[in-house]
Amino acid sequence: MADGTTAVTAPALRGIAQPARRGGLQRFARRRSTLAFVMCLPLFLLIAGLVVYPFFYSIYLSMLNREMTRFVGLFNYLYLLSSGTFHLVIFQSCLFAITAVFFKALIGFILAHVMHNISGRDQRIWRGLLLIPWVIPPALSTLGYWWMVSGDYSAINWILQLFGLHPVAWLANTWTARMWIIIVNVWFGTPFFMIMYLATLKSVPEQLYEAAAIDGATGLQKIRYISLPMLRNIIGITVLFSLIVTFANFDIVEILTAGAPANTTHVFATYAFQVGINSGNIPMGAAVSLFIFPILAVFSIFILRGIGRRTQEAI
Repeated sequence: MADGTTAVTAPALRGIAQPARRGGLQRFARRRSTLAFVMCLPLFLLIAGLVVYPFFYSIYLSMLNREMTRFVGLFNYLYLLSSGTFHLVIFQSCLFAITAVFFKALIGFILAHVMHNISGRDQRIWRGLLLIPWVIPPALSTLGYWWMVSGDYSAINWILQLFGLHPVAWLANTWTARMWIIIVNVWFGTPFFMIMYLATLKSVPEQLYEAAAIDGATGLQKIRYISLPMLRNIIGITVLFSLIVTFANFDIVEILTAGAPANTTHVFATYAFQVGINSGNIPMGAAVSLFIFPILAVFSIFILRGIGRRTQEAI
């Protein structure tokens, strides 16, 4: 310009305004993240108070003597590993959890496909009926099964006697007691697997099944080549979740057998309760409960690695 000043063009003004606008957006994003953190803070405190603190406090307790007056390090863990009863607890816990989860996943998978092939109002009715075992509190279901197999009031033995057969002491024999514990858990947990698999099947495009039918695929081939690949991740997630819940199961075993006969049906939770509360050895009970952690860590790493690998392959 004539007076020596430099003209400020429109592009230059835009260049100055963009960093200011960008800085304002960044500050707004920071404010939103701060707000989100503040809103989630009660949940973080709840998790810290109910999960994190008890976990580390259990580790501390497990390293004390019975009177909780002296630090003994890993003595409680070494004592448990040398105990024959605890070996039975480990075996029973793994047998119970793995067998029950396998049958829950298998039966849930079958029921999900049956429900998926039922259309309209009939599917809603059957779906509601099959969810009843999951809705009923497991303690009530267990009491019902206890009434059916109890030595004094066994409904099943009454039926056997009607046919001239001898009654069976279902809960006095180790393997039959283990069998009934697994049956009750499968009864209670199968609807969860069914509803999870059914929800995933609803998202599978029907065109895939129609194309397979045109190519002459049988029902089993459709399940093998369409349903299973689409359900692999949800199967892994539900199996992992159910393993965690089943390993920590307490009420079914405590109500049905309370560890009998001869401590052969104890799982980690019931044995920890017996040692820590009933016997008054809280540090030993804490050590028993913490043995679940490495076992579940192995299962979690194995399952989550498989899910991650399949996800990467799909991408």
